Amino acid sequence: MRVAVLFTGGKDSTYATYLSLKEGLEVKYLLTMASKNPYSWMFHSVNINATRYQAEAIGIKQILKPTPGERERELNDLKEAIAGIRGEIDGVVSGSISSSYQKNRVDLIAKELGLVSLTPLWGSDPIELLHQMIDAGFEAIIISVAAQGFDQSWLGRKIDASTVDELERLSKRQGINPSGEGGEYESFVLDAPIFKKRIEPIEVEKVWCGSNGYLLIKQVKVVEK
Repeated sequence: MRVAVLFTGGKDSTYATYLSLKEGLEVKYLLTMASKNPYSWMFHSVNINATRYQAEAIGIKQILKPTPGERERELNDLKEAIAGIRGEIDGVVSGSISSSYQKNRVDLIAKELGLVSLTPLWGSDPIELLHQMIDAGFEAIIISVAAQGFDQSWLGRKIDASTVDELERLSKRQGINPSGEGGEYESFVLDAPIFKKRIEPIEVEKVWCGSNGYLLIKQVKVVEK
């Protein structure tokens, strides 16, 4: 089956790409919606332009589609982007885990275009999923935080076993979603088994706005592994 992956550069969409390839799907495109709205309900915005380095590292063609990120209108932009490659794919893969808002809308768009909607992470336990990613060799960092319990020290932090333990504690104390699917945090993958090269940030800047912030990746190197 030929598919396009809805790709944000974060751990979930990258892991969905990894699982798709592992299952023998032909990933034709990484489709990235470049939202201008940092509060988009559907798409990431932080460091979204840096996803081109990830696509280069993976070796799959990327389609970068700009969108104002306005609620519901952004879905039309997504549908338009998928419609443009409909003749080359049979399905769309997304990294949704438990967000019915996101999954239902992608499902509907796929159905309207006569495509299959695949969600390989759907229903997974978020803590177990994070450990699976780490065990598989994923190296990801946290690039934005926007929930109680997070501070500047989280920006740029590697998602490893100790980070997962702390996310689990925050989930119990503050009620956050440990996968970050509620917008609590966003991530950026630097290396993974499907990367032919790895990404090294060489210039970053922390931006903090009182109770939330992000790590701006200004310059990277794509290096041999």
